[in-house]
Amino acid sequence: MALPAPMAAAQAQRVESWGANGSGQLGDGTMTNHPTPGGVRELSGVTAVVAGCSHSLALLSNGTVRAWGNNSDGQLGIGTTGGTSTTPVPVSGLSNVTAVATSCDHNLALLADGTVRAWGDNDSGHLGNGTTADSNVPVPVSGLGGVRDISAGFNHSLARLANGTVRAWGDNSSGQLGNGTTTDSNVPVPVSGLGGVRDVAAGGFFSLARLANGTVRAWGNNSNGELGNGSTVSESLVPVSVSGLGGVRDVAAGSSHSLARLANGTVRAWGSNFSGQLGNGSTVDSNVPVPVRTGIGYVRYIAAAVGPFTSSTSLAA
Repeated sequence: MALPAPMAAAQAQRVESWGANGSGQLGDGTMTNHPTPGGVRELSGVTAVVAGCSHSLALLSNGTVRAWGNNSDGQLGIGTTGGTSTTPVPVSGLSNVTAVATSCDHNLALLADGTVRAWGDNDSGHLGNGTTADSNVPVPVSGLGGVRDISAGFNHSLARLANGTVRAWGDNSSGQLGNGTTTDSNVPVPVSGLGGVRDVAAGGFFSLARLANGTVRAWGNNSNGELGNGSTVSESLVPVSVSGLGGVRDVAAGSSHSLARLANGTVRAWGSNFSGQLGNGSTVDSNVPVPVRTGIGYVRYIAAAVGPFTSSTSLAA
């Protein structure tokens, strides 16, 4: 799986990118790899940016979305499938967007009215529109309203509703939909036993939810300790408590590891540590949260990518 291109929002609401560019995912008009940051062309007024495996999205201040890079599954949302775009293009039919999320090859957009649109790959039903057909334009996710937060896993999707419950759809081979089964769903289903949820994060084949009381729940695959509850069982089909966490302010999920930022500005990590992505000085997996050795003071932002074996943190300026 290709690494997503790193992205950074510049002070003037521009976007800078660097790294692999074989599909034009750096958005600089070329397909040449770049080891140093450079500006994405013809893009300004950016409020959020996300990167998939080989495509990227930017949310603009006017509520529209731009996309660039690989379009093999229609993930650019421009009404065609195949090819690439080396510069940003408008995603068709989107307006009043307040948040975007992307995984390897599918995307989600949250609208101001609390509904969700999805486009791109749909082999497991992760577009949530009642089919398993890819879509090269945004389509409504069935039966969703009052959505406040979205997250895209490898082949599944999550939505947090205003009432603190969670809906999930798509691949459920490891129980990542959290509804007590391993049956895929091409429409949203309720995650069992969750209330008071403030944030959600979809990993490769597992999911996380941060509750209002500062604790975290996890469900789905656990082959690398992704559930963080000290268990060695292969999966959980319903949410379980992540061990020893309190005062959590943010969560992030990678392919097979997780991060939690605490109120005191420290970070905990658990799951796969094959490439040292837990940041604790080892390469041994952990099925319980361990402190990340950030070497910095107060961390205010955490991120983990679905696909690569990396985590990243940044601190307040």
